[in-house]
Amino acid sequence: MVREIIFYKTSGGRSPVRDFLETLPAKQAKKAAWVMGLVEEMDNVPGQYFQKMVNTDDLWEVRVKIGSDIFRFLGFFDGPKWVVLSHAFQKKTQKTPQQAIRLAEERKQDYFRRKKR
Repeated sequence: MVREIIFYKTSGGRSPVRDFLETLPAKQAKKAAWVMGLVEEMDNVPGQYFQKMVNTDDLWEVRVKIGSDIFRFLGFFDGPKWVVLSHAFQKKTQKTPQQAIRLAEERKQDYFRRKKR
């Protein structure tokens, strides 16, 4: 089964993840796109690239490492096929900041609330 990554959009039509990707240098954006490709194409994605987050509202993270730079793309599943990425940031500490997790969870709730309409 193949997954498809889609980017969360705010009610105003903005895509925070796309905005984040556009701030990255080309080499980093290319690596992020490569990792997202793995998530879409592989049945069993290695944990170093895609992992379910513990103690969250069913969030998953796409993990991108380029040299000493680490990026995280947080998202969730919409059905078995779609991975909706709702937040992205450069990781500076060992633990994922609670604020990032909360923001991704809020966007998840917003996504499903607006999808029902």
